[in-house]
Amino acid sequence: MDYKIGDLTKEEAIYIGKKINEIVPREVDADEEEFVLKVENEAGEIVGGCIAQAYEYRWSRMFLDTLWVDERYRHHGIGSMIIREVERIAREKGCRVVTLGTASYMARPFYEKHGYTVFTTLKKANGYISYSLVKYLDRETPEYVPSDNSGARFRVSLGSRDDADVIENGIRTYSEAYEPEYESVDFYKKLVDKDGRFIAGVIADVDKDAYGFVDALFVEEALRHQGLGTSLLKAVEDFTRENGASMILTNAGDWNVDFFKKNGYLLRGELKDVPKGHDCYELYKMI
Repeated sequence: MDYKIGDLTKEEAIYIGKKINEIVPREVDADEEEFVLKVENEAGEIVGGCIAQAYEYRWSRMFLDTLWVDERYRHHGIGSMIIREVERIAREKGCRVVTLGTASYMARPFYEKHGYTVFTTLKKANGYISYSLVKYLDRETPEYVPSDNSGARFRVSLGSRDDADVIENGIRTYSEAYEPEYESVDFYKKLVDKDGRFIAGVIADVDKDAYGFVDALFVEEALRHQGLGTSLLKAVEDFTRENGASMILTNAGDWNVDFFKKNGYLLRGELKDVPKGHDCYELYKMI
């Protein structure tokens, strides 16, 4: 069919999110809630903390986005204290699993001591490896007790958006010693028919010279199976390549993973029975 590509409006991006929520199985329906935890020393300085998102209700997953401890206070049990509080909140909210990402220069052994296991690996062009890890909260795992718990003299409490900025800056400063912070560019595009009506859209972004990521892709139901989704995916891949990246990533569930597989995407990891009754996948494609 005839169509043109154009820029996605904010309202259309919201519309895509609502329509995707209608497509996924009802038992996967979820609300997202972000929270910040901070640890302060006697002087009130933030010496550690984390940012996490809880996907509540039937999704039942906690994503530990960022965890940071000031270098001066490491190896005193503060990281373990934060992990325990994240898991406590996750259980309180009914989450079945906690997932997180880390890198080969970061803290994979630390998380494994706390019962987390690797379910995806990805070798980057700079030689470092990124990992995704998961812990099933309804499974028995030995409790890890640090040999030095002196950090317990501080307390973990809920933080603000300003506190999150401190935590994000801390992890950013640490990471930049190993790899640069990549410039990110958005790709918010839509397809419209000859009358200018919305028929499909995609939300993606690219870390220049690193990789692209497809966040959301939607085609109006009456117009599916005509190659429109594939056209948008190809546009994302071209944009990713133009910005110096040779890999594109995405996430999918068992209800839509076949679309990406047909377009050349390969599995790099999967979570069984997450959300309950379904499987979740991380995919990639070299372009």
